[in-house]
Amino acid sequence: MRFRSRKVTPARITDARPGLSEDIRHRQRRYALTMGIRTVCVILAIVLWQVNRIAAVIALVAGGTLPYIAVVFANAGHERSGEPMDSPVPPDPPHGLPKGPPPEPPPEPPQPSPPPPRRGE
Repeated sequence: MRFRSRKVTPARITDARPGLSEDIRHRQRRYALTMGIRTVCVILAIVLWQVNRIAAVIALVAGGTLPYIAVVFANAGHERSGEPMDSPVPPDPPHGLPKGPPPEPPPEPPQPSPPPPRRGE
């Protein structure tokens, strides 16, 4: 008699984020590519300065703004989804748990005492 073995297929995780090392490598490549384009823009501005000043100025402006863009793109990675940690609104408790008692009202301020009686009256 032959036993049939069940093939267990591994679970696929499609919503998982890439690992940290892969994320860092991707951001480094993106930064290097953007800075390479910046270098080409600056060299193009130098070469085109005598030929076409308008194109040279455009390339120079692009070469000046690309470092900022490269840093912003390099730092934008591994973003979290959901509510930020410093949210002013506390999260709702998980389903099935009670919310707890309502907060107590603040105590009332003490009443001022009546003035003392005057002498001779």
